[in-house]
Amino acid sequence: MQRIQSRTSDACTCVYVSLLKGTALVVFKNGGTYSYSNVSRRAILNLMVNPSMSLGFWVNTNCSKSDRAVTSGRWNTVCLG
Repeated sequence: MQRIQSRTSDACTCVYVSLLKGTALVVFKNGGTYSYSNVSRRAILNLMVNPSMSLGFWVNTNCSKSDRAVTSGRWNTVCLG
């Protein structure tokens, strides 16, 4: 998985994405971590090559409010870096 650093997001600390698997692991600033599968590979590639894209916007559009993506896990974590 490739780590996408926080850019312009009040909610997300970072996002880990796998272009090959079509998955995303989202770490929120409140400590929640969600795993999503069946994420659009086109959307993942767009996030990887577009450094000005907001992480929060991307997560809302392609993960949490997407008809396609499936939440496959949720954890409470603390981000160490």
